[in-house]
Amino acid sequence: MRRIRVNKNNINTYNFKNTRAYHVDRTSNQARSISVITLTEQYVATKTNVRLTTKSGYQTVLNLLKSDNFGQQKIDTVKVSDVKLWFTSLQRERGKRFSTIHSIKSVLKPAFQLAVDDGCIVRNPFDFDLSSVVANDCTTRESLSSQDEKRFLEFLKTDPHFSQYYEGIYILFNTGLRISEFCGLTIKDIDFKKHRLIIDHQLNKLGSSGYYIEKPKTDNGIRIIPMSPDVEACFRTILAQRIQPHKEPVVDGKSGFIFLDKNGNIAYSLHWEHYFKNALHRYNATHRKKLPKITPHICRHTFCSNMAKRGMNPKTLQYIMGHSDISVTLNTYTHIKYEDAVAEFKRLKISKSPSKYSKKSKSKRQIL
Repeated sequence: MRRIRVNKNNINTYNFKNTRAYHVDRTSNQARSISVITLTEQYVATKTNVRLTTKSGYQTVLNLLKSDNFGQQKIDTVKVSDVKLWFTSLQRERGKRFSTIHSIKSVLKPAFQLAVDDGCIVRNPFDFDLSSVVANDCTTRESLSSQDEKRFLEFLKTDPHFSQYYEGIYILFNTGLRISEFCGLTIKDIDFKKHRLIIDHQLNKLGSSGYYIEKPKTDNGIRIIPMSPDVEACFRTILAQRIQPHKEPVVDGKSGFIFLDKNGNIAYSLHWEHYFKNALHRYNATHRKKLPKITPHICRHTFCSNMAKRGMNPKTLQYIMGHSDISVTLNTYTHIKYEDAVAEFKRLKISKSPSKYSKKSKSKRQIL
């Protein structure tokens, strides 16, 4: 058999380096070798139309990756087990809470999915149930009982110092407003003629960025809420006692904010969290029967639960709360307890039904 000697230097037709497949493969190899933090930065760069709080969350994750060895790991070497071990160490060694780790995962999972879609990696190592790896240390939000709500409000109303916050906290308990919506209320948002509140924005504050206005959390957050006579009276009291600042604060074109602090600055969510915390501390220090944790969001949760217990139509309640998903509203019905069930039986007079049935049964037996 004749052997043919081939000079490799003269073969250009099938030179792999000249083929499109070579360049695609080379590009893929380069993409696979990028670090976790580089991939995350590329993902974040694609998220342009997001809220400031979301951008802040992205930056928090990036800062964590910069200070952690995991951020320097090549994405094609990251295995599911690596991620699980990292999450476990974040909780056990660095004291990160479940909610924080969940937020980290919510950024890195779509970032790695971007790499999967680009063909850089085959599988997303973040595609697993977090609760199966990290202990869920989140506490279930419980609404206040009617007795505890009444005790807290009565304390606020009569206390020499904390009475200044009574009307505002009463409004939170009886409107279900998010604290950012509550703080963003302006004089124009209160319609005394039609007895309603116009909710179409919220107020937040972010570090050096200062105050800013944005739309409510969801599209359903834009709504009009009826005011009860008591809530309306609280607003009138607040406006009558509102200090007149030398210069009205203006945020993104809005002014006339209802809630101001003693210096004439806008009272935002952190102010009210401190008011709640200090008032609760004073109450528990002076009363034998203690109150549980109370926050602005627990006021919202309590309002929702109270309306559910009173039989409000779930769709109506969803509208008032500004929930985007009815399931969020319906979850409040799961907080109904045995005492609520007993009260509902009495309201519907279910206990009287068997007596009618027993009479019919007795008459039937006599006929037989």
